[in-house]
Amino acid sequence: MRRIFKTWRAALLLLLYKGILFFSLALLAVSCGKKESAEYVFRYSNEQPKDELRSQSMIFFKRQLEERSNGRIKVELFFGGVIGNERELMDFVQTGVLQGTRGGFFADANPKFMLFTLPFLVDDWDQAQRLVQSDFTRKINEGARERGFHVPATGISQGFRAHTNKTRPIRHPDDLKGLKMRVPSQEVYVQTSKAFGANPQELPYGEVYQALQTGVVDGQDNAPSNIWHYKIHEVSKYLTITNYATGPDPLMVNLEWYESLPRDLRDIFDGVSRETMEFSDRINREKEAEYIEEISGKLEVNHVTGGDLIPFRDAVKPVYQYFEEKGILTLDEIQKAREVGTGKSIKP
Repeated sequence: MRRIFKTWRAALLLLLYKGILFFSLALLAVSCGKKESAEYVFRYSNEQPKDELRSQSMIFFKRQLEERSNGRIKVELFFGGVIGNERELMDFVQTGVLQGTRGGFFADANPKFMLFTLPFLVDDWDQAQRLVQSDFTRKINEGARERGFHVPATGISQGFRAHTNKTRPIRHPDDLKGLKMRVPSQEVYVQTSKAFGANPQELPYGEVYQALQTGVVDGQDNAPSNIWHYKIHEVSKYLTITNYATGPDPLMVNLEWYESLPRDLRDIFDGVSRETMEFSDRINREKEAEYIEEISGKLEVNHVTGGDLIPFRDAVKPVYQYFEEKGILTLDEIQKAREVGTGKSIKP
């Protein structure tokens, strides 16, 4: 009986997925069927709502690109998951149904983007911005062409991740031992959580509030903006800021569409893209401090800095080795990225 129920449930989920996919494609078909006065149309979507900073930066992009191209490129924006989730959006861009997206499946464009998610790769916003705007990162952007993507610029995904939990303050990696910590379904966060001694639990972020409320997990980590917007502070007691990790935010564009543009429009497109990602980083950096201040009014906050960070840095060294052994990254690449971020050579 249980096997029949599982089969029926799987079939229902498959039908539901197909229905959502059909609706998404139909919505795009209606958009594509409109008579366009522009020479080219750039259809873009991300999963975040319109009011989120990523979406706001793309509204800036639309305004700038349409103006500087004198209307030759029209930008259509779809926010809030109306086209699909991040997994689906990446597939749509790769197949040319959409022309662009931003989101968490950047490894589809180039696995080397995983480098930017490594713990303690950079120390602060200055280093992170220096790294993503460097020639080092531009080469990773260019590597996405092999998989059918054009990446004109990469930014920083919302800022630095901070830990919350409802058990105890985190002042040393030992304080994380045994805690059930929610992590995204990405290897780097799973491996980092294990390195800290925690028990990683892979859950969609939309389920974290209830998981904390019911004791399924003891804590989580994410950007302060997400902690605030998802009201994680309501079901937590402690916030720990180590600036232990951030991530890349590449603008991922269908390569075939981009190459269909004449040279002058490619130059305009790339220039606006770079300005947009810099704008995105600027507003995220400004808002991060505001979110931390808001959360500080709800939770006990401790900042781990200076020498107190050494045990945390030592704990995650196996994570670097893990990704080298998998053949995704090399220790030389990791060291080079750190040197670019700090602006100076680092001794082995």
